[in-house]
Amino acid sequence: MRIIHCADLHLGSKIEAKLPPEKAEIRRKEVRAAFENMLKFASDNLVSAVIIAGDAFDSDRPSLRDKRTFYEAAARYPQITFFYLRGNHDFKNDGDDGENLPNLKTFGGDWTTYTLRGRGANGAEEIITVTGAELDGANAGRLYSTLSLPENALNIVTLHGDIRGEIDLRRLAGKNIDYLALGHLHTYARGAIDERGVYAYSGCLEGRGFDECGGKGFVILETSTGAAGRRRITSEFIVSSLRRLEEYRVDVSAAKDDFDARRIAENAITARSCDLVRAVLTGEVSFDRLALETTVREALERKYFCATVKDETRAKCDFALLAKENSLCGEFVRQALARQDMSAEEKDAAIRLGLNALDRGAAEL
Repeated sequence: MRIIHCADLHLGSKIEAKLPPEKAEIRRKEVRAAFENMLKFASDNLVSAVIIAGDAFDSDRPSLRDKRTFYEAAARYPQITFFYLRGNHDFKNDGDDGENLPNLKTFGGDWTTYTLRGRGANGAEEIITVTGAELDGANAGRLYSTLSLPENALNIVTLHGDIRGEIDLRRLAGKNIDYLALGHLHTYARGAIDERGVYAYSGCLEGRGFDECGGKGFVILETSTGAAGRRRITSEFIVSSLRRLEEYRVDVSAAKDDFDARRIAENAITARSCDLVRAVLTGEVSFDRLALETTVREALERKYFCATVKDETRAKCDFALLAKENSLCGEFVRQALARQDMSAEEKDAAIRLGLNALDRGAAEL
C-alpha cells in the first residue's frame, strides 16, 4: 500500500520572495499547480491515501478560489482517501465547503483514528491506522497520556507543530508509532522516535522565500515486509517543486571592479534558468561599491526567473599602512594591532568599528 505525506501547501500565499507583481502571480498559480501535480502523481502511482499534515491554506480566511482548488481536487480523486489535519494557518470550516466528501477525513482536538484498508504488493489485505489531533496549546499534555495504538498494527500518527517546541518526541516514544507525519517546518527532515518508529517533516511543496531554499516536495510511504516477516513502513522523499530558490554566497575579493564581480557571481551560480536566486556578495574590495549590487543584479535577472543581490562586501583596508600614520586613527590602529588578547578576526572587527566611530566623530565636529 502507498500513502503520500505532505504538508504546508499554503494555498493563497502572498509569496515572500519580493517578486514583481506579475511574477508573484505566476508563483501563486504554481503553488496551486504543485498540489494538483502531486495528486496526479498519486493517481498514476496507485496511492491509496494522502495525509496533509496541516496548513493546506495560508490564511484562516482563504479565498473561494483556493478553497475550490483544495476541495475540488479531492473530489476528482474519489479512489484516494484524504486525511486533512488543520494547522495553525488553516481556517475552521463553517460547513459550506467540501468537508462532506466521503473520501475526506478530518481531525479535532482529541485523538481521532481512522482505519485504512488496501492491498499490499502480494495482493493480501493490509490495514493501517491513521491517528491525528489538532494541537491548540491547551490539549498537548492530555494528548500524550491518552494516545493508545495497537501493538500489532501499522500505525501512522499525524501532528502539526515543532519538535523543538509543542511536540515532545520523548513522550511519543513507546506508543507503537511506525511513522509520525509532521507539518509546520518547511524543509524535509527525518529522525527516530524510538526503535520502532520514525518521524518526518515533508516540508512544503514549493519554496516561497529564501528561507525555504532547495528542492521541495512530499514523502511517499510504502508498506513492506522486514526482518522476521514483520510488516513495516518505508519512506522516500520525492522532489517535485516546479522551481527552486537558491542562495549563493559569492566571495568577490579578487574582483578588480563591479563588472569583474559580476563575472565572478555569474560563474559561481549554478541554478537552472527557471529558478529564483539570491547572490550574497562577500569579501573585501578596493573599488567603488556604489554600483556593485545593481550591476550584478541586472546581469542575473537576464539569466533567471528572479534574482536578488545582497552586498555584504567591505572596503579593503591596509591596516599596516594606517598604523604608520601620525594621526589619531594611526595611533588607534597601532594600539589595536599590539593587543595580545585578541585574535586576528577580533582585531579586524574592532579596528573597523573604531575607524567608523572616529569618522563619525570627525564629521560631527
